[in-house]
Amino acid sequence: MRIYLDHAATAPLRPEARDAWIGAAETVGNASSIHGAGQHARRVLEEARERLAAVVGADPIEVVFTSGGTEAVNLAVKGLWWGRRAEAGALVLPDGEHHATLDAVEWLEPQGATVRHVGIDDSARIRVDDFAAALPGAALATALVANNEAGTVNDAAALSAAAAADDVPLHLDAVAAFGHVPVSFREWRGGARGRAGLAAMSVSAHKIGGPTGVGALVVARGAELTALLHGGGQQRRLRAGTQDVPGAAAFAVAAELAESERASEADRLGALRERLVRSIRNSIPDAELLGDPVDRVPGNAHLLFPGASGETLLFLLDMAGIEVSTGSACQAGVPEPSHVVLAMGRTDAEARQVLRFTLGRTTSDADVDAVLAVLPDAVERARAASGSRSARGS
Repeated sequence: MRIYLDHAATAPLRPEARDAWIGAAETVGNASSIHGAGQHARRVLEEARERLAAVVGADPIEVVFTSGGTEAVNLAVKGLWWGRRAEAGALVLPDGEHHATLDAVEWLEPQGATVRHVGIDDSARIRVDDFAAALPGAALATALVANNEAGTVNDAAALSAAAAADDVPLHLDAVAAFGHVPVSFREWRGGARGRAGLAAMSVSAHKIGGPTGVGALVVARGAELTALLHGGGQQRRLRAGTQDVPGAAAFAVAAELAESERASEADRLGALRERLVRSIRNSIPDAELLGDPVDRVPGNAHLLFPGASGETLLFLLDMAGIEVSTGSACQAGVPEPSHVVLAMGRTDAEARQVLRFTLGRTTSDADVDAVLAVLPDAVERARAASGSRSARGS
């Protein structure tokens, strides 16, 4: 039996979402067709849009379905910047953002985008004052609602208000937050009108028990956003292509269930996380919880194990049937230190010594017990292996 503690990477598919997907997939019809089958598909699609909009606190017309969180982030960052680059090329980018954002911004730089970096504190939080100071004259700002590695929750309302005050469109990446902490596009946008303030917010289905390959970008009515895909007039001409009716239907069901359970699951998972962290620190006294100890995604436990390679720990735990994450990027097969941990002011060595345990709706007390039974030995073995490597290199 394997223990899955990597819900932040992807959550197990909810049976209700699977059933909704199958039910919609068995219906023939393109939602853009005008015959009866097409119009039936259209009704299923628009009902899903309405249901998802109600959960994210938006109007249905503001919900643009995408192929996932990465496409939603790219549509927001690239589309909003293209919409304003004639006026200004500066883009406000906090450190520690998800690679979907970082890579999209990097791609824009040769096109004239200049980046104003905003540091995060040692808890991985975006300082609102620093963020606001970087905004004047910018074309676009982006920020995480919750850090996907450290789990720290940012003050989305304050970030949105700062952007509105400086007439800067803001994209909020809510992929790691949605379904786990309160999320409301309407409330965060406040009284903003037109293009200023919160302009777009990205969410994803598979993080909350929906299918992979489905996401959405919530786009304010007045936002100036250029499409990435062209070829049809679908979704306010912001995203062309035949729409994924089954995916939308399953996403809506998963979103409603996640929201209905959110408060109770936050209490349950918060208690499980606290027991996990407390017990780990009792058996491994120098283990350190990273991120904010209180204002964090309930199921996230991001820990530093001094002297133990996170990659080695992940391998040893996987061999013991426990699946977790290092939380670090791995590009072209080469493990890299966590850019989030580095942005928190830690060393390169420390950024390679982290594990991210993320609990979810299927996590039980027995799962936590299983981790606690094998982790101390795994850390000891990882430290011994690190010492051996150091000795060979000296």
